[in-house]
Amino acid sequence: MNRLSWFNVTSLTLGFAFLYLPMLILIIFSFNESKLVTVWAGFSTKWYGELLQNEAFLDAAWVTIKVAVLSSTLATILGTMAAYVLVRGGRFLGRTLFSGMIYAPLVMPEVITGLSLLLLFIGIGLDRGVLTIVLAHTTFSMCFVSVVVSSRLLTFDRSLEEAALDLGCSPFDAFRLVTLPIIAPAVISGWLLAFTLSLDDLVIASFTAGPSATTLPIKIFSAVRLGVSPEINALSTIMIAIVTVGVVVASLVSKRNMVRQQNDERAAAAQT
Repeated sequence: MNRLSWFNVTSLTLGFAFLYLPMLILIIFSFNESKLVTVWAGFSTKWYGELLQNEAFLDAAWVTIKVAVLSSTLATILGTMAAYVLVRGGRFLGRTLFSGMIYAPLVMPEVITGLSLLLLFIGIGLDRGVLTIVLAHTTFSMCFVSVVVSSRLLTFDRSLEEAALDLGCSPFDAFRLVTLPIIAPAVISGWLLAFTLSLDDLVIASFTAGPSATTLPIKIFSAVRLGVSPEINALSTIMIAIVTVGVVVASLVSKRNMVRQQNDERAAAAQT
């Protein structure tokens, strides 16, 4: 085992400081008494109370959560189906085109994606709102789900499916009872990734959102252009706390599942 050198320690320290020091400063100043975000005037939690009374931010947060849940769910369903076709479909007419269309949003600039979707919605006469944002986020996030699920299907032991088919399961039942539970961690990871992408998106949402639906990133960006307020610091701190709790919970659940899987494998090996 290699010992950490001073160069490695210094590099890690500078890297983590570059990533997390701005967040730490933001969290500290969210408890600032002064309205000036760069001048410390004492500890206070009044800006969290002000935030809870700001209907504009609360409405934008509700729209953002609703859009993220709907779009990530649709993206997970479509991305999983696309991954299954690409991995299990073999060679078929149009496979290259289908694969290119699935993975194109990965390398496509978000400005181009947002503008093309805006022109599409205008062309079909669809009013911009929650529905258009959901469709747009589903379009660009399903490719990420497809990549995650495809990587799991490529390492999947197909003999388990074949055994289920030999025991009388239909192809759909074999997928539902055998394949899906095994690839469930990848599917959940794809959903979380799509949810995060939707929650964080600004560019595509700015093209597809309408007056009746404003997401939280758009609201924050509009407010920051007039100057950073302590309410934005409080809101950002709450979002950081939610993400941190989510990461910790996901890590604990993943670790528990890994331990359970190792115990099951040891039990199966002992029986044989």
